Parts: sequence; C-alpha cells; structure tokens
Amino acid sequence: MEVAIIIDILRRAKANVVVASVEHKLEIVESRNVKLEADMLLDEAAKLSYDLIVLHAQCLHIFFKNLGEFAEKANRIKQILWSNLCMEPHGLLNGQKAAAFPAMCSKLSDQSEVENRVVVDGNLITSRGPGTSIEFAF
Repeated sequence: MEVAIIIDILRRAKANVVVASVEHKLEIVESRNVKLEADMLLDEAAKLSYDLIVLHAQCLHIFFKNLGEFAEKANRIKQILWSNLCMEPHGLLNGQKAAAFPAMCSKLSDQSEVENRVVVDGNLITSRGPGTSIEFAF
C-alpha cells in the first residue's frame, strides 16, 4: 500500500519516478496480493543517477545482496528514504535519528525519535509505516 501511495503522490507532483523491481520480473507482488508493474529491473535502474531513492522494507534482503554494486553509485545520491524499517543493524543509520515501525522501535539504539510519524535527519527520511505514507511522500 505505502509503495503505491508514494509513487502516486510523487508522480502527481510531476517527479520523474522510476519503479525498479528487485526480482527478475517487472511484476511486483506486495503484501495482501497487491500487484504493481515496475518500470525496469534493479540492474537497469542501478545504472542511472537519482536525486532520491525510496526503499520498501520488502526489498531489503535483495538490496543488501546487491549493496556492493549499488554503493558505487552512492556519491550521486542526494537523499535516501527508508520507509518503515530499521537500518541500524546493517550499519546504515550512521548515528542519524529515525522513526521506526512499532515492532522495530526496540532495535534502534537512539530511541529519541522512534515514535514520531516522520523523521528527517540530514539526507535520511524515515516513517513508521503504512499509516504515515502520505506524510512520508510529501
């Protein structure tokens, strides 16, 4: 649900949105059997540069599998948005404050912002989950 909301809001704002599939096919099946059609596969998308990247929690395992390839392009990324997940165990928060999905709050060492709906800290924007998707997209 949150992916569709974020894509819709950004496209209404006339942003050039590229939806990349981490699978080997363009069809993405989200929770509750919601189906989305990606614009391209992650391998193709990784060749481009972006002002903004939104990662959905469900793609996290595949993203980390390909992190080495993607990290080479990180210097061209101005903002990274992580929706409803905890990045600290993977060493990607780097001391930044973050909101977290309620079940993930205890995994953050800095608890000062975890219950806020959306947290902006430097180039990192996090939210609590599906219920904060609209705020997150703005």
